[in-house]
Amino acid sequence: MAEQRREGAADFVFRSMAEELEERLSFMNVRAGTALLSGDPTGLARAVLAECTETVRTVDPFDHDEEEAIEGSFDLIASLGALDTVNDVPGALIHLRNALAPGGIVMVSFVGAGSLANLRRALLAAEPARPAARMHPMIDVQAGSALMQRAGFARQVADSYPLRVRYGALDRLVEDLRSQALTNVLTAAPPALSRAALQRAREAFVETADAEGRVTEIFEIVTLTGWKS
Repeated sequence: MAEQRREGAADFVFRSMAEELEERLSFMNVRAGTALLSGDPTGLARAVLAECTETVRTVDPFDHDEEEAIEGSFDLIASLGALDTVNDVPGALIHLRNALAPGGIVMVSFVGAGSLANLRRALLAAEPARPAARMHPMIDVQAGSALMQRAGFARQVADSYPLRVRYGALDRLVEDLRSQALTNVLTAAPPALSRAALQRAREAFVETADAEGRVTEIFEIVTLTGWKS
């Protein structure tokens, strides 16, 4: 994956996920009747699905009010940037499998474990005595594969790729995360950093800057693909 620059930063994670979805569907030569799409702020994924399906519906598959409406209905489900934010991940995957027609495919992408190492280090440096939980737990490839098996998919594939982004300051990274709704989703919000703690975080973040004063942060994009028998 090519390194991403600051241009278009407001949507670069979801843009990358949509491009990856397009590559995978093209490689697999997927042709489907009905598709369900969740999490597509750029609109790119919808355009991708429109090329290989007859009908695309946008429904939140993790909304319990929609459960009866979508069960067993779809030949293809694509979810971008949402699975890691739900409380019951195994239950959510079972719900996706139930929403598939026999032989249907689900593709789920999200920011996975191993991401944002420099941000994590900076937050720990900000509160060395008693750091608060400021990032929700993330899922790695191995755990993702096990979750797919647990959800009862007939077969599954779990893999990932790194999306590298360069930053000159911590504040710009935080701005990008907020603009893409990729910040902390824990139920109990941590207390705000003090001015002194925030300054420590800023200084710690740039400790690994290169000769150009830029820090390379990595978003590890995990994709889970599963088939229903």
